[in-house]
Amino acid sequence: MLVPFLIMLREGLEAALVVGIIASYLRQTGRGAWMPAVWIGIFLATALALFVGAGLQFASAEFPQRQQELFEALVGFLAVGVLTWMVMWMRRAASGMRRELTRSLDRAFGSGRRHTYALIGMVFLAVAREGLESIFFLLAVFQQSSSSAAPLGALLGLVVAAVAGLALYRGSLKLPLAHFFRLTGLFILLVAAGLFAGSVRALHEAGLWNHAQGVVFDLSDRLPLDTPLGSLFSGIFGYQPAPTVSEVIAYIGYLAVASWLLWLGPSSPRASAATQPRHGRA
Repeated sequence: MLVPFLIMLREGLEAALVVGIIASYLRQTGRGAWMPAVWIGIFLATALALFVGAGLQFASAEFPQRQQELFEALVGFLAVGVLTWMVMWMRRAASGMRRELTRSLDRAFGSGRRHTYALIGMVFLAVAREGLESIFFLLAVFQQSSSSAAPLGALLGLVVAAVAGLALYRGSLKLPLAHFFRLTGLFILLVAAGLFAGSVRALHEAGLWNHAQGVVFDLSDRLPLDTPLGSLFSGIFGYQPAPTVSEVIAYIGYLAVASWLLWLGPSSPRASAATQPRHGRA
């Protein structure tokens, strides 16, 4: 329940930030009459996300067992890619998000009679991106977790995000968003590592990956999955009491690569500052 809640809280806040910036700009520039276009974009994006999620869920239910395992692995890998991209995109784009959105809005309203469609399209693309990311993540979590509380956690996260977004828009709530997205980014990388290892396990169960299947350690007697702590670790970190060599390599390897890309990669501010030429006296 905790993982879907936090992910949907973050995803919902990202969408709420974009919509809030657009709504605030419309209000400040005397264009509040165009708010119905914003709601149309939100409605269309939500409908698309629900349609895609329902279609994928119904399609997977018709697969035989082996194909279900393969589908679980593919959705898991896709969710890992989406979560990783989401963390890196927000880290790089958050500081200039308001500036870029207001520029896009100015261009939209300068497009003549088509500005209504342009505004709907902006909101639709922003909300649809977050919605589709959430759908693929939730599919992966629901398939790799048997907890019946996961959908409730996702719904609660979305509700809290909507309330927080409304409070941010009205100015009654001040959140340290930079710290919030940094901390949740760390959490999401741990979740994604567990999904990545679980997808490797699903590939083995589908009969497509049979390498490095030796058991690294076995904690089935000390911390089984059916205990509260084992279930919590499984839901958050992808814990398995008897992981194989390939699962451990996948977990640690993903964390190493993702951490390098996020903090030590050439596009990070720290690395960029380190590679800037220093001008001294000739």
